[in-house]
Amino acid sequence: ILYRLVHGGDMSPKELDEVIEIDDSTLHYHLNKLVDVGLVEKRQQTERGQNGLYTYYRATVFGEVTLTRGVDELIRGEGDFDEMYNSSADRQ
Repeated sequence: ILYRLVHGGDMSPKELDEVIEIDDSTLHYHLNKLVDVGLVEKRQQTERGQNGLYTYYRATVFGEVTLTRGVDELIRGEGDFDEMYNSSADRQ
């Protein structure tokens, strides 16, 4: 969800559901958790010529940084692990 919001911009739950393909209750559960921890923000607006409020979600700056730096760190860590594993395998 966070990846889609960082790379796709503001999205409605319906738009997210189309690209992620999970059931509505699971999607809303995770969206609410992401909002609670500050990775995603929720906004509601009216659309011109439409009745009612429409909900959109977007990644916060914190969410963007967490995703980009966090993923980079995981990739670096995986490379370090591979090096350690390979060097210990070479000694055997």
